[in-house]
Amino acid sequence: MRRVLGASGIEVAALCLGGNVFGWSADEEASFAVLDTYLELGGDFIDTANIYSAWVPGNEGGESETILGRWLAARGVRDRVVIATKVGMAGGPRFPKGLGRDRVRAGIEGSLARLGVEVIDLYLAHEDDPDTPIADIAGAFDELVREGLIRAIGVSQFDAGRLAGWMDACAEHGYTAPSVLQPHYNLLDRDAYEGPLAETALRHGLAVTPFFSLARGFLSGKYQPGRDLPQGARAPGIARDYLNDRGFAVLAAVEEVAAARGATPAQVAIAWLLAKPGIVAPLASATRPEQVRDLMGALSVDLTPEDVARLDSSGG
Repeated sequence: MRRVLGASGIEVAALCLGGNVFGWSADEEASFAVLDTYLELGGDFIDTANIYSAWVPGNEGGESETILGRWLAARGVRDRVVIATKVGMAGGPRFPKGLGRDRVRAGIEGSLARLGVEVIDLYLAHEDDPDTPIADIAGAFDELVREGLIRAIGVSQFDAGRLAGWMDACAEHGYTAPSVLQPHYNLLDRDAYEGPLAETALRHGLAVTPFFSLARGFLSGKYQPGRDLPQGARAPGIARDYLNDRGFAVLAAVEEVAAARGATPAQVAIAWLLAKPGIVAPLASATRPEQVRDLMGALSVDLTPEDVARLDSSGG
């Protein structure tokens, strides 16, 4: 299954591999194994960010891009993959928050160097910077397109008003407009995207590539009522946010549909996203090759309208 990233015309696999785990819960060897498997299975769309993984003790940020860059060089596959990275979120002393022109310029220079590439396919504003006028942000990203440093622009974690403002500024000034929206969206986290933000994205023809597609792994089914928490850095946060009546009700619906379709819970959660208007390529990360195989299997799962309705209503 292949889809197009909005007006950019860039064609990608309909499952984007998240690189937030590279240099965190997956070391370089494990990251290479995951990337190799993804490529072998037809994947070609990889997402990272300049700050990944600055939150890990001993890291400074940039580790994910560096590992990805080493993999690209070692395998000689730059022309076979679409690389997305981001700028603007705070990530320790090296990466202050902001989308002013100087921050965006420093961000692209650092990312290009760490990735070892001459152009980045998709460059995203990682989160809004309300202190910078939206027309200035739009202009800073447009400069990078005009200079041939990036092919397409994306927006992550903006509200509907600021996204609409960016699109309006592009229309007014003749800037290159974003072609991708990357929101936080999954079966359990729906309020921030559904409604005005989704309507704005659809109105402007943006390709939507949601992150945390599996609710940080909860929707994979490995978290069950009455069982001990799995080992992992994300487990405490997942327990806090999803181990409750609503979370388990949604998971039960996912497992019910998965059993009926001969699929896994993770595949159904991703297939639900792909059934939604405007969703082009959900993001999901993996630390082992078998997880990649499971994720890519979602592209062969066909949900019925009844399946989608069952899942839609599962969260109450």
